[in-house]
Amino acid sequence: MTKLNQILAVEKGVKSDVQRKVADAHNLINKAPLLSGISRTYQPIDDEGEQLPPESTRVQVQAEQVLTDVTVALTRLLDVTATKDVANCSAKADVKIDGVVLVPDVPVTYLLFLEKQLVDLHNFISRLPTLDPSESWARDENTDSWRTEPVKTTRTKKVPRNHVLVAATEKHPAQVQVYNEDVIVGYWTKVGFSGAVPQRRVNELLARVVKLQEAVKYAREEANGTEIVDQRVGEALFGYLLG
Repeated sequence: MTKLNQILAVEKGVKSDVQRKVADAHNLINKAPLLSGISRTYQPIDDEGEQLPPESTRVQVQAEQVLTDVTVALTRLLDVTATKDVANCSAKADVKIDGVVLVPDVPVTYLLFLEKQLVDLHNFISRLPTLDPSESWARDENTDSWRTEPVKTTRTKKVPRNHVLVAATEKHPAQVQVYNEDVIVGYWTKVGFSGAVPQRRVNELLARVVKLQEAVKYAREEANGTEIVDQRVGEALFGYLLG
């Protein structure tokens, strides 16, 4: 009994072979000289006239035969494709992880679609922004985001000060130098917030995606092992077409 994966294995080769044969057929029927023939004989007016040999060119390509050859090739392709498509309607398998069925009776065509979506999802998750590992983060339910521990810093202000270089005397005033001193006038308390996710969460999601990808591939292989019935549609179609 033929299995779906066997038909899938030969389909590409059959399609390439048919495309080549149809292209060759197109080339043949477009070469007019190959489709033409001639037969010419010469007869002099009387018996004493010059005798010339006959001339002939045989027809090398019969359009009807080319059509028959194309029909044979296309019949094979139509049968293989019909067999695959009909089988795809019944080829199903369960997507299971650790013995638990996540999705039952999934068609093989949908499993192929699901595989591609999971590849895209894996790429998306791997690019998720993650929290800065140099900070300590905690969940803040009020803002529905992550927050850092408060960090307290000072705010300073420059205050002019006088520095007496030479004290005043009866004859001379004091010599004073003015300079600025940084004086603490307040405190900043900084808390950082982020909508990114922890790296451990990304790792967890990626592991789950990979596990799901493996389950889908396993289900696809199981579905492709479904036994199928060879379809014979080409003969009926071309039987009508060629009359």
